[in-house]
Amino acid sequence: MSKFRTLVMYLRLIFVSLVLLFGVSEVERKLDGAVAEHNLRFTGQIKNAPPLVTFTTVALGSFRGLVADLLWLRTGSLQEKGSYFEMVQLARWITDLQPTFSGATAYLAWNMAYNISVTCSSFEDRWRWVNEGIKLIRDQAIEYNPEDPILYKELAWIFQHKLGNILDDANLYYKNRLAVQLTSVVGSKPDWEGMASAPVGEREFLKAYPEDSRIWKAAKAAGYENYAALYTAFKATEPAVLPQSFLNRIADDAELTKKLTDYFRAEYLREKLKLDSKVIVEIDKEYGKLDWRVPESQAIYWATMGIKRTPSHEDINCDRIITQSLYEAFRSGRILMVDEKSFETITLVPNIQLVDSVFDRYKKVQEIYDKDRDFSSFRSARINFIKEAVAILWNYGSFSKAAEYYKKLQTEEPGIHKLSLEAFVMQQWAEEVRDATVKKASEIVSGLIMRSLFYLVYNDHDAAVANERMARYVYAKYQREMGDQARTTLPPYSEMKKAMVENLSKTLNPVMAEILKQRVKEDQALGAAKAQ
Repeated sequence: MSKFRTLVMYLRLIFVSLVLLFGVSEVERKLDGAVAEHNLRFTGQIKNAPPLVTFTTVALGSFRGLVADLLWLRTGSLQEKGSYFEMVQLARWITDLQPTFSGATAYLAWNMAYNISVTCSSFEDRWRWVNEGIKLIRDQAIEYNPEDPILYKELAWIFQHKLGNILDDANLYYKNRLAVQLTSVVGSKPDWEGMASAPVGEREFLKAYPEDSRIWKAAKAAGYENYAALYTAFKATEPAVLPQSFLNRIADDAELTKKLTDYFRAEYLREKLKLDSKVIVEIDKEYGKLDWRVPESQAIYWATMGIKRTPSHEDINCDRIITQSLYEAFRSGRILMVDEKSFETITLVPNIQLVDSVFDRYKKVQEIYDKDRDFSSFRSARINFIKEAVAILWNYGSFSKAAEYYKKLQTEEPGIHKLSLEAFVMQQWAEEVRDATVKKASEIVSGLIMRSLFYLVYNDHDAAVANERMARYVYAKYQREMGDQARTTLPPYSEMKKAMVENLSKTLNPVMAEILKQRVKEDQALGAAKAQ
């Protein structure tokens, strides 16, 4: 009897165990489904982590969360004490201990770029902290979480808002440093398509140029025994360039010299800034040629990568950043002059060739996110963009394009815009000068200078003088009312004009460029004589 009861008890326990196992498996299945559906992050297997991080997460197991909590508490106390430099290392340790906790990394990066940076009086120190925030996400967290759109969005936001906007007094310093940073890697005139077609990585490079190829004979003769030595020498200068002693030995082969330069630039770009020249070419083909020295371009890059890599290939936050950054790149996305010594001024002008891409972008995102809604924020933004585009295009002499966009505006808002095109532009100028931002003031002044220079080239002196006077009036009015702070001031008028002359000279044929320079000199001499 006791044996029977024992057998029954065992059977009952087995049955209960099976029921519990079935229940646990069902709960686990539902949790796994929720994780997959909502793209949730969890501390499971870590991809792309270095051996030390993988060992730490396995060795500590669940206890790594406790260690991370202690580091969080330590980080808070250090920030209160102002011990910021130790916080950088703690932030990296926290990311290593909880590599898939992207929210924590995003917060730490934001804290460095925004909260800690503004406690520094030196612009150089501020830039260092902003750059540390960028590197924490770009160089570390994204490696562990390549499919997490949150990280791409946060990284893109730092470029667009912290570096691209004017809210920080050091914004001009940031823009200059970013431009110099990219130039130091790829030079002032990078061939993006040439870089995109180059081999990727040392292995592919050595396949393309084996040991018996000419470059290694030249490298060894110049004192560079292997790939690592040649690559290290390339990175040793700013801007990065192949050593002259090596170039002298292949100087008769211009095509080979260019291919090698393109390869090492592309490789260094991936290593230092994590930018892929192939993606840059894709973005340029989709939107038009961007100036990759401006923060908005890099914001577009990282938001694009967020959409590319997220499993759904859709993310409204990344799409918003692309749209907003493209719009800002149209407004002031081309650098004419960089201050490489003191980083105090930078001359930016609109990139008007992006106008159609911005318009198409607004329509595309509206179709994706606001298709069936009565009110669309993307449509409202598109209408505001068209109004600005009309004035900017007119200001920079693209009169037919301005007329095309004025017709678009009349179609979007029928019966409202009855002024002539020129009267509408003047009305826009009056409104914009009254409460202009530094970007808008720069657009207007630069555009008027450009028109004045065009009139000089074609010998219409009166029209040139009229536009020059208007440019100086807008410049003086803005500087008097808004230019009393470092973050809102415009570059000196003479620098803006010099940059516009140099830029226009590059676009004209040699004869017309020489005429422009000569007439500018005559105009300056006439002005100096009147001043006496």
